[in-house]
Amino acid sequence: MSKALRIAFVTIGETPRIDVVPEMIEEILTGHTGRGLDYVEFGVLDGLSDAEVDGFRARDGEASFATRRKSGEEIVTSKHRTEARLNLILKDIDQKGFDLIVLLCTGTTIEPLQNTLVVEAQRIVDSTVEALAASCKQLGLILPLERQVKEFAERHVFSGTPKAIGASPYAGDDIAERALALKDCDLVVMHCMGYSAAMLADARQSIAAPVLLSRRMVAGVIRQML
Repeated sequence: MSKALRIAFVTIGETPRIDVVPEMIEEILTGHTGRGLDYVEFGVLDGLSDAEVDGFRARDGEASFATRRKSGEEIVTSKHRTEARLNLILKDIDQKGFDLIVLLCTGTTIEPLQNTLVVEAQRIVDSTVEALAASCKQLGLILPLERQVKEFAERHVFSGTPKAIGASPYAGDDIAERALALKDCDLVVMHCMGYSAAMLADARQSIAAPVLLSRRMVAGVIRQML
C-alpha cells in the first residue's frame, strides 16, 4: 500500500479547526479505499497572546477576513496583516516535508513556495465558479461579513455583477433567512471555508438554484491526490 499523504491544513484563524477539518476529511475519504492521509493543522493566530491577536483585528476601511478562534469566537482580521504572517508560516511549513499544503480560506493571496504543492482554496473556488457562471444570468454570493460585500468586488473578478449577501458561519446567523435574498439567482456560491454541509442545507431551503460549498470543492481536489 502507498504511504499516507501528509497534509498541512493552514487556517487564517486558530487551530484546531474542529468546525472545518473533520468534515473535510470525511468528504475526502468517502468511498476511498486506497491511500490514506495524515494531517497537521497550523494557524495564523496560533501561539499568540490575546493582545497580539488584537493586533490582527481589522480597522475601519481595511480589507478583512472572518475567521474563528479556538474558543469558537468569530474574529474579523486585517487581510494585510494576516497574509503577512501567513506567508511566513507557509515558508516554514514548506521545509517540513509535507506532500500537500491546504489553505482553509477562499480570500488569501500567497507567495509561491519552493518544495510543496499548495491547494489554494481561493483559486479553486473562483475558477470553478467562473467556469460554471459563464452563461449565468445572475450569480449569487454568500459571504461571511456584510463589510465584505463591498470589499468583494475589489478582491475578485467574476463575469457580470454578482449579487452578494453577508451571513456569518461563526456568529449564528440564520443562513436560510439571509439566503432568501438570493432566491432569484441561477447559481450561488457559499464563498468561505467556514460554511458547513449543514449550512449548505439551510441555504438550499431558500434557493432553488444550485448552491456550491467551498470546502466541498476543495475536498474534491484533494481526493484526486490520494
